[in-house]
Amino acid sequence: MLRIGIDVGGTFTDVTALDAATGRFHIHKLPSTTDDQSIAVAEGIREVLQRAGAEPGDVEYLGHGTTVATNTVLESNGALTALVTTAGLRDVLEIGRQQRPDLYDMDADKAPPLVPRALVHAVVERMSAEGKVLSPLDEDDVAAALDEVGQGEPEAVAVCFLHSYRNADHELEVADRLRSALPRAYVCASAEVAPVFREFERFSTTVVNAYVGPKINRYMSRLAERVRATGVPVEPRVIGSSGGMMSLDSVSRHPVTTLLSGPSAGVVAASHVAGQAGLSNLITFDMGGTSTDVCLVRDGGALVSSQRRINHRPVRTPSLDIHTVGAGGGSVARVDPGGALEVGPGSAGSQPGPAAYGRGGTEPTVTDANVLRGWLNPEFILGGELAVDYAAAERAVDGVARAMEADRSVAARGIGRIAAVNMAGAVRKVSVEAGEDPRGYALVAFGGAGPLHAVEVAREVGMSTVLVPPNPGTLCALGLLVTDIRTEFAKAVLEDADERDPDKLNEMLHEVYASARDWLASEAPSGAATKITGEAKLRYARQNFELSVPLPQRVIDAARFDSDAVAGIVEAFHEQHTKSYGFAHRDARVQIVEVQLTAAAVVDTPELPAIPEGTEPGDALLGRRRVDFDETGPVDTPVYDRAGLRAGTVLPGPAIVEQLDTTTVITPAATARVDRYGNLVIEVEQR
Repeated sequence: MLRIGIDVGGTFTDVTALDAATGRFHIHKLPSTTDDQSIAVAEGIREVLQRAGAEPGDVEYLGHGTTVATNTVLESNGALTALVTTAGLRDVLEIGRQQRPDLYDMDADKAPPLVPRALVHAVVERMSAEGKVLSPLDEDDVAAALDEVGQGEPEAVAVCFLHSYRNADHELEVADRLRSALPRAYVCASAEVAPVFREFERFSTTVVNAYVGPKINRYMSRLAERVRATGVPVEPRVIGSSGGMMSLDSVSRHPVTTLLSGPSAGVVAASHVAGQAGLSNLITFDMGGTSTDVCLVRDGGALVSSQRRINHRPVRTPSLDIHTVGAGGGSVARVDPGGALEVGPGSAGSQPGPAAYGRGGTEPTVTDANVLRGWLNPEFILGGELAVDYAAAERAVDGVARAMEADRSVAARGIGRIAAVNMAGAVRKVSVEAGEDPRGYALVAFGGAGPLHAVEVAREVGMSTVLVPPNPGTLCALGLLVTDIRTEFAKAVLEDADERDPDKLNEMLHEVYASARDWLASEAPSGAATKITGEAKLRYARQNFELSVPLPQRVIDAARFDSDAVAGIVEAFHEQHTKSYGFAHRDARVQIVEVQLTAAAVVDTPELPAIPEGTEPGDALLGRRRVDFDETGPVDTPVYDRAGLRAGTVLPGPAIVEQLDTTTVITPAATARVDRYGNLVIEVEQR
């Protein structure tokens, strides 16, 4: 039986199939079909089945990572969306937090709201902060609002009322009436999407969910149809931003949870591979054709953020704490009016792609520079499936060289150097700026271009170890095979952590526990081990922000706080506050702001197969070519076929290792060895 994972990136779609009986992996890589990602998904399934010599009926599991939601927000091409809200709150999205997007840029503008003000409709109703009805729904006002919404013919409607996280009765009633009145529109309420406090963030999350909803629903429908057309008998599961798999139905109801779908798969896979290699502290480095994603993993667990910004818009949904920069193999280089060389964030994408791809691209990219420097094979890539147009790469980089008044080699070297500095900044963002020393972490490089630049980036930030997995170009697809079926449920509490009276806390905990339990009942495969874990977010009274502490498992299993449990999490909060800020107010009143539970069904994770041993790399030597390094300039460099390397082989730099899905560059100041699983473990000599 086969398990297949398919990750769609901005440039390529990566496919990994695992034969459960033999432990053998089959991989395939093809250009993404950006207009309809499901086309490449179906093609990838057929191709990998052919490579594996298998039939569609042999597939028992299909995991998918998608960028549809992300691209929709970034490209601002989502649904025409209306908002129905409490009278007096029409301008919440416009006002926001009154924070400048760039403090020192006097010309910077805030991102426009996703809902035009003409499509924001207010109704008379009011809940108190305690959830008591202050003003009931005005029937005439609701009817008028429904009529006005219908006249605007929106594709999606978000319903966000004041304090609905405490009492959602009004909000859910209006949402139900909108669904009846507008059966073709996508309707969602904040109580269904993000039942948490802080109005702007809750409104923003719900509106983003509505904005991407119709597009995600259409995509999920097409995906299901195309998968069925291949003959595969199972429905795909999609990975969410927090690194858990979900059904198509769950994604359709909460599409905002897929905003970091693709990148999260890579973090999960990198953690799995590094863990088997004995590394628990790592920084993942996923460089593709369009962007680079980095994430810090401490003690085997990736850091999770409860809120992040997508195209300057806050989204309150749990996600892996991934930082993205616009630097990839397709990043376009240019010389600005002041004569400075810039690389990215603009990208050549997959169509037409870098000039070296021979598809009509003319702009100079990082890939073109790598071809001219000898870092990439000057004749073909993807194992010979894509011929390299060397002359086109020369013409593209020559344009930059002329603008710089420098020769071609200097321009190519400069493009690579600036790209590396940009990516090193992303690594510092998740480590140094978060209080972590990157020198205590290993850099796990993957993506189509990650192994090309990983050693250079590691040296830039002072890291001494780089790990390149066996199939780095398709590692995100592997992540879809090793992650649990999982999602999160949050509920605003805003009650004192009073050990003498936990009844109100128990009411809230039981509500969110019931949601997690019901989700597992519908999503978990038959016979799968399930578990619900969680955390509470606490603060001192009148503080603006909160800290997270884990909930005792006995509290979750019983869905009930007792006096000892409340006292325990308060003490854990004091300790966490001391660790974070250097002090604690043990006599101050403590509030539980939010409870968040994670429901998971555990999947069997495959062990990476060990490779044969052998210390001599002679059989893997493909030849030699001139490669241009920053430290040495052009030098004669051996080129190896990764498939021919054996466990125990040592490759002193400089060296190039080629394979179907990527190329690894080992600079003169680095040495690589092959471990028992086929990972390249590269030790980097610091300056």
